[in-house]
Amino acid sequence: MARDTLTGSRIRERRLILGMRQAELARETGISASYLNLIEHNRRRIGGKLLVDIASVLGVEPSMLSEGAEAALVSTLREAAADSGVPVAELDRVDEFAGRFPGWAEVLATGHRRIATLERTVETLSDRLTHDPNLAASVHEVLSTAAAIRSTASILAETGELEPEWRDRFHKNLNEDSLRLSESSRALVNFLDEGDSSDGRRGMPQEEAEAFFQENGFHFPALEDGSAGPEQLVQTASALTSPAARSVAQAALAQYRADARAMPLQALAQEIQAGGVAPVTIARRFKCGLPAVLRRLAALPEEVLGQEAGLVVCDASGTLLFRKPVAGFAMPRFGASCPLWPLYTALVHPNIPVRRNVLQQGRNAAAFDCMAVAWAQEMPDFGADPQYRAVMLILPGVKDAQDPQLVGASCRICPRQGCPARREPSILKEEF
Repeated sequence: MARDTLTGSRIRERRLILGMRQAELARETGISASYLNLIEHNRRRIGGKLLVDIASVLGVEPSMLSEGAEAALVSTLREAAADSGVPVAELDRVDEFAGRFPGWAEVLATGHRRIATLERTVETLSDRLTHDPNLAASVHEVLSTAAAIRSTASILAETGELEPEWRDRFHKNLNEDSLRLSESSRALVNFLDEGDSSDGRRGMPQEEAEAFFQENGFHFPALEDGSAGPEQLVQTASALTSPAARSVAQAALAQYRADARAMPLQALAQEIQAGGVAPVTIARRFKCGLPAVLRRLAALPEEVLGQEAGLVVCDASGTLLFRKPVAGFAMPRFGASCPLWPLYTALVHPNIPVRRNVLQQGRNAAAFDCMAVAWAQEMPDFGADPQYRAVMLILPGVKDAQDPQLVGASCRICPRQGCPARREPSILKEEF
């Protein structure tokens, strides 16, 4: 039943909330109780002055009765039904449910959103606890210090008379180890208390560099027009606190500047406007490599490209070297990503473009157009193995994709059953 035919149900619901009798509302609005009964059972359409009068008596805006639940609420209810995994025979009546029972509909929608948030939190914490090197180092420090204190205390407690010189030495060691344990424990607590989304949590050089790019929207006008160089941008960046992070960011900015010089922004924007997002055509037009085109497209402002875009770069080991997130496509913060990504298919076939319609599994599966290619970083010498890297451009918004390739974020948080590439069991309930 369409939302615009549920005005009567909303009138009845509002009247019952106010504790008003049907005859009383009919009298206040100057109509018969039998006619109001037909309206409330959606057997008579209502509008104009009568709708305004009823809304005035009920103390609501007329739009609340005629429009009912917001589209977002109905959409959330549909998502909750789809994610439940239980066959729902009355999905076509979700509008009626939201119109007749807006309170319960909001409770259900709020619960669904909360469950989704908690699941994302579990995924993030699991990824962090499993792979975060800073956490592992902190825990190791606490455990090793506790073991040293335990060993020293055992010597003092179980050994008989000790010479004053040795006793003082053990006491000194015990005091130093206790102080170290106190500092390590405090640092570990502070580390765990920090939110995962905090901009201050940048323990690794790559994280600092990615945070710097994120703050700038992955677009640098100063490099586009040549008014500043990578060194100047790095020196003035407050987000880059360590020498290693500055080195990583400077290398990425140098690559950005080279791509921008090969494909100037204005000329590239005109090419996209004329022929759309066609990486191979753009590569031929500007006489540059396809990896540079994919990187360049991901760095364009959304208003120039016409859509949001994500980017992933890895080396031959599969390690993610650079990430530009895109809404709906989950990328692991630590650890290995899904081996089924087209990014890794490209590594197996260097210099051959790979394009796939990808459907990433999860609570709200989303489809993406992924284009990837692998290339040798430099010409290898005789007897030397080439060092390859791969880049993948991620474009959202694929609809009705034919035979999409099913992928995940990483095995640990992927719910897909029977995946031939699975490395470890998922912590989530497998449903797909």
